[in-house]
Amino acid sequence: MGPLDFVVVIAYLTAVTAFGLRFRKRQRTLKEYFLGNRDIPWWAISLSIVAAETSTLTIISVPGLSYDKDFGFLQLVIGYLAGRVIVCYLLIPQYFRGELFTAYQLIERRFGQRLRSLTAGLFLITRAAAEGVRVFAVALVVRIALEPWLHGMSDFASDLTAIGVVTLLTLIYTFEGGLAAVIWTDVVQLAIYVAGTIVGFFTILHLVPGGWATIHSMAGAAGKFHMFDFSWSFYKTYTFWSGLIGGAFLTTASHGTDQLIVQRLLTARNERQSKYALLFSGVAVFFQFALFLLIGAMLFVFYRLYPPAVAFARTDQIFPSFIVHYMPLGIRGLLISAILAAAMSNLSAALNSLSSTSVMDFYARIKPQSSEEAKLKLSRVITIAWGIVLFGLAILARHGGKVVEVGLSIASVAYGALLGVFLLGVLTRRANEAGAMVGMLVGFLLNVYLWQFTRVPFTWYVALGSAATFLIGYKASRFYERKLPVS
Repeated sequence: MGPLDFVVVIAYLTAVTAFGLRFRKRQRTLKEYFLGNRDIPWWAISLSIVAAETSTLTIISVPGLSYDKDFGFLQLVIGYLAGRVIVCYLLIPQYFRGELFTAYQLIERRFGQRLRSLTAGLFLITRAAAEGVRVFAVALVVRIALEPWLHGMSDFASDLTAIGVVTLLTLIYTFEGGLAAVIWTDVVQLAIYVAGTIVGFFTILHLVPGGWATIHSMAGAAGKFHMFDFSWSFYKTYTFWSGLIGGAFLTTASHGTDQLIVQRLLTARNERQSKYALLFSGVAVFFQFALFLLIGAMLFVFYRLYPPAVAFARTDQIFPSFIVHYMPLGIRGLLISAILAAAMSNLSAALNSLSSTSVMDFYARIKPQSSEEAKLKLSRVITIAWGIVLFGLAILARHGGKVVEVGLSIASVAYGALLGVFLLGVLTRRANEAGAMVGMLVGFLLNVYLWQFTRVPFTWYVALGSAATFLIGYKASRFYERKLPVS
């Protein structure tokens, strides 16, 4: 990277941090800090949802999927669209009945405090673990970008530096500005990384002799544009059925039970705008993933024509490596900024949602007499604490596989149990707290087993885990119902 690239990156980091700090004076109550005073327009919420679920994993890892295989990942995104419709129909109406701050307050309203604590605790643990993987993805990019300046430093030291800088800057505006700062910086960061990726598209198009005709011919012959696989193989990660069914369950869980997204939905002015935001985000996500996969197919052609001097150790390195070695000066800095934008966007979302769950689902219940001002101060302190935790988990994530699939696998293990409990609460009247807790335990253990001891891909975890939670939870509820003494 040249001096101009560094100027672009530093200018971006400075500007986005300063922009986020503009919101700090507006945060006087928990409603303002955690829900943006429920006055955020639906289109901003929608773009923030897209940014929150994109992350650095998407930008650097999804192109690697099509480089290595094909467009099969889009089958999962079709399921993402179906899942959003289910959330709009089943869960959003529930969230707008009363003054809710977190998804898990709905569980207490239906079942009780113990199950609320259990679901909130499971969210905190698994969200932190999955986010650690996402934050680590930043190090993959920065290490390649700063390679000449990191000469002599160990991989661990360079990873530590990259993760530390991004975590610290994101903490500053998240700590001060709350969710309003998070959402509006998300909108800016989304524009930056989409614009940067489009610039990458045209750069590859220019560098490949013959342009699109050559890319279409070579990538098509290699099967890179192949998308649908209608086979019923249970052990293939991306088929139409695992994508439609698994993707629908995954999104119903992630966008209907995960505080990271639910918190955004709760900032809408009313239920209708919340639904608009969620549905529009699905369309945007589909086209965004298609763009990233197309970049991967184009890079496949480029590196067939111009093989790298050293083979890539992992496909996650392909797009960052192209950016650093082939993009023009200045544009290179823009694309590195785009990847950092995605990282900061997702990290800020995680910090605020982890903080809101910690305060509202645990502290506020333990000390209900605590003043609004005390809770607000504690919220900021807990935001810092979670920043330190995620920094540590990102360092531990250095030994994983393809980062996008590792991140999705970790999240999916918990999502099955969470979604099953929410479905028990929304779809049944006879389920009770004791039965739901039994079902949740079974569903979670089943997903841990599938993840660690079988070849079943992560695309099926949520469907299988939620089904087990729902069925066992319902049966156990009937058992506990019969055990209750007759008054």
